[in-house]
Amino acid sequence: MRPVASREVDSRLGYLVFALAFFLGHGSIALSRGDDPALDLPTWLPYTLLAIGIVSGVTLNMIAGGRAQHGASESSRRSEKLVGTMWVTGFVALFLAISGLTTTIDDPTLQDALWPAGSVLVVGMINLAEGAVRRNTLHYGLGTWLTLLAAAALFFTPTGIYAALAIAGGTGYLVASLLERRRLANLPSS
Repeated sequence: MRPVASREVDSRLGYLVFALAFFLGHGSIALSRGDDPALDLPTWLPYTLLAIGIVSGVTLNMIAGGRAQHGASESSRRSEKLVGTMWVTGFVALFLAISGLTTTIDDPTLQDALWPAGSVLVVGMINLAEGAVRRNTLHYGLGTWLTLLAAAALFFTPTGIYAALAIAGGTGYLVASLLERRRLANLPSS
């Protein structure tokens, strides 16, 4: 395997872990819910699988991003820090939006629909920003896919949202993990 240019983020492992989180986490939630669930799982198990996968993926991506910043210019490091703060801003805004909507609209399924789709929408938008800052069209494309998927998933029931995120989101991350190898191989040598 060819070494990766020092300022390039190698997201292969992070993408793969996110794919597993989507397949196993969102997938097991979709299969264990609804009027006639396919799996009889304790409620906590699918959410735990999803949380473990997401935390692991975020951790791996933070490590890869940190490695890529060694020797980077101050301007590049500042851009990465600003994009990094979007995670907090995005999820605080999502929390406020969902909390506001659910206090004014009396629909018990609203949170169940908005949290998974809204979270993937925020993640997609952040991936778009990261892709733009890093000039990484693969990451930008993944962000586009996740953003559009999250918005379109809102046409489904909550169980359908989880199923769409599992299948289409997990596949998007899996494809990105495979394409990342090619992207890195085609970078100019440093």
